[in-house]
Amino acid sequence: MSAIEDTLKLQRDETILIQDGAGGVAGFAIQLAKHIGARVITTTSAANHAYVRALGADEIIDYNARDFTQAVANCDAVFDTVGGDVAQRSFAVLKPGGRAAFIASGAQAPRPERSDVTALRPPVERGRRPLERIVELYRAGAVRPPEIKLYQLSEAADAHRLSESRHFRGKLVFRVR
Repeated sequence: MSAIEDTLKLQRDETILIQDGAGGVAGFAIQLAKHIGARVITTTSAANHAYVRALGADEIIDYNARDFTQAVANCDAVFDTVGGDVAQRSFAVLKPGGRAAFIASGAQAPRPERSDVTALRPPVERGRRPLERIVELYRAGAVRPPEIKLYQLSEAADAHRLSESRHFRGKLVFRVR
């Protein structure tokens, strides 16, 4: 949540591209961006279009069928949860003065090849404030929890394989007892 509100400082009527909208963090970001009043574009596979639309996405790009850099332009902001090549290519969709926040690219944000955009790395806060903000948004009806896939601890290898595939919705949770 802090990446959208505090790092990107997303405003009403701005346009944001949220990479991998079906993921747990990106799913929250879609909902928060809509709550703020932004226009939300997201990337996901065709199987997740209905899911991200229900979260509030205005426009959906099937990353298996279209290159997002050819489908989107002039975004005020990008929130990248994928990293790698997707992170670097995300700068292409920003308008001059645009800003991008990266949470999957390591401790530092990737460096843009353009001098007219800003790359940001949200701080990783481990305090009460971010959690209290999520509770506040949940109670206000602005966000709902992501889909959760439960695993027994004995199924950790299966959960890890699914996580590495990057083709699942929401969050993976282990039941310890």
